[in-house]
Amino acid sequence: MFPGATDDGEGSHTADDADRDGANFVVVGAPLDVSTTFQPGTRFGPRRIRSFAEPFDDYDHRTDQYFSELGVEDHGDIRAWDNAKEYLEYLEGTLRGVVWDDAVPLLLGGEHTVSLAGVRAVEPNAVVVLDAHLDLYEAYDGNELSHASVTRRILEEPAVEDVFVLGARTGSEAEWERARAPDVTVVPPEDVADWPLADRLDGRDVYLSVDIDAADPAYAPGTGTREPFGLESRELRDVVRAVAPQASGFDVVEVNDRDEGQTAALAGKLVREFAFARADGR
Repeated sequence: MFPGATDDGEGSHTADDADRDGANFVVVGAPLDVSTTFQPGTRFGPRRIRSFAEPFDDYDHRTDQYFSELGVEDHGDIRAWDNAKEYLEYLEGTLRGVVWDDAVPLLLGGEHTVSLAGVRAVEPNAVVVLDAHLDLYEAYDGNELSHASVTRRILEEPAVEDVFVLGARTGSEAEWERARAPDVTVVPPEDVADWPLADRLDGRDVYLSVDIDAADPAYAPGTGTREPFGLESRELRDVVRAVAPQASGFDVVEVNDRDEGQTAALAGKLVREFAFARADGR
């Protein structure tokens, strides 16, 4: 559990069984691990993120806030099964309940496919994705709900007008062709720091998704499909801080158990940076 968060237990939940009175943020684990294509293990991501977040100090000097005073509740994990479509519907219900309670869902993956449930629950008109990959396959290995197709599925949601993919550095020819459409903006790693993110998001309803492989593998080796030449951890932090004040939902996904905890620690720190920045900005 994140230090300072109240604990609603861990295990299988329904969308309305948590007492979230007064919560500003609700952590929900989504350990889905059915379409990872190289190194599986995202089923361990939520628990691992919580574990490696435990040593972080409660106090944040930059915003002069205490994490324990932000109103963060940990809803535990939504136990995953092998039917991604049914699981996403169930997860969406839980997250929609969080939104209806006027709280911000903080979703811990799990494979990137779970972001689709987050977007469906929040219904933003703009989605910012930090990712090494475009994830714009129409289907990968015949699977339309593959983690490699999640951004394509997000673009099909009625509320979504624009998707901004920051840090992408690889994709198939067909994906790059889809990325040329006006509803997709791709910002390569070398341009992220100077890209006018605030201007493009001004006045928008935003959902922020962090695929941890957006970071260079030197910073985040514990992920399924490592892609060199990525973002530095401070660059991810800066994007999270910039987007958080106007984001109504957040996730960090694709953390697995294939390292010594560097990746989970980075993911946990980004969750906290999001909460601090949003509370400070609002």
